[in-house]
Amino acid sequence: MSVEACAEIVQRGDPERFAAVMAAPVAARARLFPLYAFNLEVARAPWVSKEPMIGEMRLQWWRDVVAEPAPRAHEVAGPFHALIREADLPLPVIDRLIEARVRDVYKEPFADAAAFSDYLDDTAGGLMWLAAKACGGQNEAAARALGWAMGLANYLRAVPELEARGLHPLPDGRAEAVRALADEGLRRLAIAKGGVPTAAALAAWQARGLLAQVVRDPGLVAKGAMDLSEFARRGGLLWAALTGRV
Repeated sequence: MSVEACAEIVQRGDPERFAAVMAAPVAARARLFPLYAFNLEVARAPWVSKEPMIGEMRLQWWRDVVAEPAPRAHEVAGPFHALIREADLPLPVIDRLIEARVRDVYKEPFADAAAFSDYLDDTAGGLMWLAAKACGGQNEAAARALGWAMGLANYLRAVPELEARGLHPLPDGRAEAVRALADEGLRRLAIAKGGVPTAAALAAWQARGLLAQVVRDPGLVAKGAMDLSEFARRGGLLWAALTGRV
């Protein structure tokens, strides 16, 4: 059970977020790696088996980890349990993040745009608030706005893969609806400006560029063509780390 083990998990499973953490101060890394490793474990849980019961059992295991007073001997659960206590992370936020993934277990379509928005807020928005709080942040609204926008960008990138699995990932896949979503993401980025500690905000360094692409051409989502150049990715992360702006 160590932060190093959590870092390796994030490096393998979420290399973009790993790069963002490595651009953050060393002290912040010790808190962010366990949090992001936990998020990976929870996000993966619904997809490890075709049997919904298996997915639900895995998610319940993590809910138990959070609720129990003593840590479990697990490479992620141990460090994450310690982080919860050290950073006084809000347990209801963690529980909602886990609960939101039950929808992924059953691969259910979103009932409407509000349900989709709530999903982004409970998962990506909640995660950004936890990261911000772990780094000393106090502005929950700003953190959730930034996380929502980042979550939307990442979700839109995953749409082709989700459709290939036979799912209906968006409540409305028409071009005008997708463009409106991207516009909303950019609006939330503006709300979040300056309200999230840089160490946490760095994870969203690509969101603005990706969402701007979709506003210009929403067809990029269906084509799986949302992407930034290598120069834009590297330069954008460096700029964000130096200026604190994402």
